[in-house]
Amino acid sequence: MNEIELTNLDKVFWPEEGLTKFDLIKHYIDLAPVVLPYLKGRPVIMKRYPDGIKGQAFYQRECPAGAPPWVETVTVHHRESGKRVNYVLCNNPETLAWLANLGCIELHAWLSRAEHLEYPDIAVIDLDPAEGATFRDVLEVAVLLRGVLKELGLTGYPKTSGARGLHVFIPLAPRWTFSEVTAAVGALAGMMAEIYPAKVTIAHEIARRRGKVYFDYRQNARGRSMAFPYSLRPLPGAPVSAPLTWEEVEEGRIVPQDFNIHTICSRLQERGDLYRGLLEGRNDLTSLLEAARVLVSP
Repeated sequence: MNEIELTNLDKVFWPEEGLTKFDLIKHYIDLAPVVLPYLKGRPVIMKRYPDGIKGQAFYQRECPAGAPPWVETVTVHHRESGKRVNYVLCNNPETLAWLANLGCIELHAWLSRAEHLEYPDIAVIDLDPAEGATFRDVLEVAVLLRGVLKELGLTGYPKTSGARGLHVFIPLAPRWTFSEVTAAVGALAGMMAEIYPAKVTIAHEIARRRGKVYFDYRQNARGRSMAFPYSLRPLPGAPVSAPLTWEEVEEGRIVPQDFNIHTICSRLQERGDLYRGLLEGRNDLTSLLEAARVLVSP
């Protein structure tokens, strides 16, 4: 077991709840067995909150100087800037605790793993309620989305975003590039907006989204990251991005606040890890890519 020095454990991170840095670290240590399989091998983007959710936060991609020698990294070439960045790989419980000790409240990771960096093994659908829309609207759109996925022979796994929206992760064989996955999910977004224009939008302009659920497919681009399952969020109540069943989505009785640092362990004990299928199944994007080609053809 690698040793890690934990610091400032009594620093308050969620003032309204009185939750401290110790509570943050304990959450990830307790959940390490279910969290790590999803993060293993993925470049991590650190968003650090050294003074808790009310303090200033900053993004950090480069592994900090002075990191313990057992923290694994992967070097990624960013074509736009020409820079090479050494990303942290969260491959063991000690690294998870070390990240939490740095003030990383959220677990943000790439959709691909180091061994096939240019080929994501997850596609992401981010359903985000714009101003004037509610979480119930999100659930309604998600139910429709599930039907469309079934028609296309695809299986998705829903979870709360931890904020106001819903994420659906779709496991993939690492065969397609980020550009291809983005095009495929974009085609799906276009279908949804066409089927249900009253509630679904893919409009980039925020003003045009009012009262609708924004179907964000651009999160599938290379270098983007998402909050992964069981990630805490830097919001009042210490909410957690919690895996759901489709039955819970369809029943429509849940609210994001149901899933937080206090309730997630008992939920895991009662329901188990509802996202395990993400690690076992693989979807074929061929049909969606064909649809994307039709949409962009003259």
